[in-house]
Amino acid sequence: MKQFRCGDIITDCPTTFAGTEDEILAAVALHAHHDHGVDEVTPELVSAVRGAMVAA
Repeated sequence: MKQFRCGDIITDCPTTFAGTEDEILAAVALHAHHDHGVDEVTPELVSAVRGAMVAA
């Protein structure tokens, strides 16, 4: 199980995610769209999220 804090990439965002890497990436894509207006999940964003994940 892993954990990701959106605030590690988007300043002042308190949202956190926990689960498998695939679960987190799917949830982050929805969150990024709904809460941050991100229309496209780029490879760079995926790489940044993966790099900020830690063991939970």
